[in-house]
Amino acid sequence: MTDERSMIAETAARLFAAHLDTATFAAAEAGTWPAALWDEIAANGLDRVLVPEDQGGIGGGWEDAFEILLAAGRHGAPVPLAETIAASWLIAQAGLDVPDGVLTLADGEPVAVSSAGIITGALSRVPWGASASRIVAQAMDENPDRIAVFSPVGGKGALDHNIGRDPRHAMLVDGLTAQTGPGGSVMAVGALVRACQMAGAVGRVLDLCVTYAGERVQFGRPIGRFQAIQQQLALLAGEAAAADIAARSACRALDRRGDAFVEIATAKIRTGEAAGKAAAIAHQVHGAIGFTDEHHLHHLTRRLWSWRAEFGAESVWATHLGNLIAAQGAGRLWPDLTARG
Repeated sequence: MTDERSMIAETAARLFAAHLDTATFAAAEAGTWPAALWDEIAANGLDRVLVPEDQGGIGGGWEDAFEILLAAGRHGAPVPLAETIAASWLIAQAGLDVPDGVLTLADGEPVAVSSAGIITGALSRVPWGASASRIVAQAMDENPDRIAVFSPVGGKGALDHNIGRDPRHAMLVDGLTAQTGPGGSVMAVGALVRACQMAGAVGRVLDLCVTYAGERVQFGRPIGRFQAIQQQLALLAGEAAAADIAARSACRALDRRGDAFVEIATAKIRTGEAAGKAAAIAHQVHGAIGFTDEHHLHHLTRRLWSWRAEFGAESVWATHLGNLIAAQGAGRLWPDLTARG
């Protein structure tokens, strides 16, 4: 890790540790915008890590963003930092100016854009849609990578939440004006940031389990000394390592080649699998205490279950990956794998 990247990682970890507690989570999940937390994120420039320097950003790459997203995932941060990072990159890729403030992505549905830049469409689950200054959606166009960037002001929306209790807005955006450009795949970039968040959360779940197993005494000794618990913790450690490597490798590939569809698909599949296994093991180890409001575990596992499904679950990405490999033919599989390193 470079010195600059190490500094970014330390800043993110310190910021989240200092500004996230039980009261902050309770307020955020009750619908209060965590203004103090977001202000600190913006003051440190973490939301603009992928924004070019000439637009006031850090001008970093996806490996830098990975460190921030990993830290956000480890703490289950109830803010749209992943969405803002992803949206800012897509906007910059499209050659557009990246606006300040909260940005977000439309999960799934594309919008139709007229020649005059007027959009038509309905978005079912936009993360923090009402808090964002801009929404990035895929545009229905002959260019599959074209994006539409628009303000939600004037759209009609209804509030919902995911299992993590983070806001997800349904929006009718007919008649809004959008900027467009060839930014990339909204679904793929959304899947990448979710993979990074899941890698961080799974790592933190492992830490919580190890600590609890060393402190919880049953039948006269810590439960971590029981072979069955040790086996579960070993399995969880393997899942955490695999998730970290998969997400990190996808970020590295995107930095190097600018096209990392295979790595992103692999990362979303592998981190999604790890998320499911980690949540199951963690709640078995913790028992009922892991679901109590005072304990941090459920803040992580509820978001893991949500992030696993957003921007394409494992089955969706496995289908995309399988179709791509089949279309290229068996003769390309091994050369492609070895060429990617």
